[in-house]
Amino acid sequence: MEKRWRICVVVLLILVVAVLLGPQATVAQAPGQRIQLEFWYALGRPLGDTLERIIADFNASQNRYLVKGTYKGGYADTMVAAIAAYRAGAAPHIVQVYEVGTATMIAAREAIKPVHELMRQAGISFDPSIYIPAVRWYYSSSDGKMLAMPFNSSTAILWYNKDAFRKAGLDPNKPPRTWAELRAAAQRIRATNAAPCGFTTAWPTWTQFEQFSAIHDVPFATKMNGFEGLDAELKINSPLHVRHVQTLIDMLKEGTFKYGGRGSTADGLFPSGECAMITGSSALLGRVRREAKFEWGVTYLPYYDDVKGAPKNSIIGGAALWAMTAPRRTAEEYRGVAEFFKFLSGANVDAFWHMETGYLPLTFMGIERAKALGYYQKNPGMEIPYKQLTRTIPTPNTRGLRLGYLPEIRTVIEEEIEKAFQGQQTAKQALDNAVRRGNEILRRFERDVKGG
Repeated sequence: MEKRWRICVVVLLILVVAVLLGPQATVAQAPGQRIQLEFWYALGRPLGDTLERIIADFNASQNRYLVKGTYKGGYADTMVAAIAAYRAGAAPHIVQVYEVGTATMIAAREAIKPVHELMRQAGISFDPSIYIPAVRWYYSSSDGKMLAMPFNSSTAILWYNKDAFRKAGLDPNKPPRTWAELRAAAQRIRATNAAPCGFTTAWPTWTQFEQFSAIHDVPFATKMNGFEGLDAELKINSPLHVRHVQTLIDMLKEGTFKYGGRGSTADGLFPSGECAMITGSSALLGRVRREAKFEWGVTYLPYYDDVKGAPKNSIIGGAALWAMTAPRRTAEEYRGVAEFFKFLSGANVDAFWHMETGYLPLTFMGIERAKALGYYQKNPGMEIPYKQLTRTIPTPNTRGLRLGYLPEIRTVIEEEIEKAFQGQQTAKQALDNAVRRGNEILRRFERDVKGG
């Protein structure tokens, strides 16, 4: 994670310099050939193989454009490579950027062509309302204009081991709804030795702070979580956040919670059977299908039922596609990008990607297509991520996050809660420290963007 946020710092500096100095060169398109569009992505196999199938389908659907997909490494590496190419005047037409890089891409300004502008200039009809609100608004400006094309989006859910529930005398068809019920289930699982671990969490900052804040309709940060300005400040030391960290500390002490580490390192604790429950990404589906030797289920994220208005909709993770600019890039090339984006937003492609990978359906038409194909009848529970994202109209606290250097902020939060888990500080001290250090990072981002 530390490497990732350092890379993000470098990326933003490159972006600022690139915008100030401007690109220098480009490669001309040979006449009489299909117009080639470079698409750099960050998905390894098997996800990358599925993406290449979609690219091949687009290329076969018409004879004007030829999209060439190239795997450029992980998300951070791909973004760095794209910005370096932009500085050299040879940016790809399309680059895949993870959701925590959204603020950095917006700060790039001239390096990107917003989707709403791309579609308008290409003369292609584009209706953002086809996208489910939690996805559409995450990648939109504060006035509702879409900036990037949503593609592989996930959300956090609760996975649970039905066999372990049965062994513990719990109803496998009644998973916990609240944190009190989850803790009681974890206690029962440990008391009966139904599993070595009752509960764990992957992506601790994403699931226990970012998603947690949205579910309870409390701010993660001011300024509508950064959507309304660079001068946002963190708000994760509220009484509710402190209460939640204390709950995790208490569960850790009683042996019902296992801290599995930062990022996705805890993912394997669930399909291995070690932990009976995990809060993790809905995109964990592929791994669970391959590795789990038990009957499993999924359900909504838990919440505190004494918090007024909870639960609200969750927010997304994953990545989006950004159209990049280059000198002497033609209107026809931009139109090709727009045509490809339109193809991706079709119901058949959206449903195919969702059913093959476990990522969310992004459009209302995509979800209806999956239903018509009987996907949810054959895969019970796989509609939960979509239902959780759409169960309420997004509020200012549940649209998502638009904060600079967010990977670095995630690392700071994890460092502080780890000290609390180890008994080195209280939950309140941990979150006060995280807010102080996180705000320093936000001010640095603000200065970098403004050139101060």
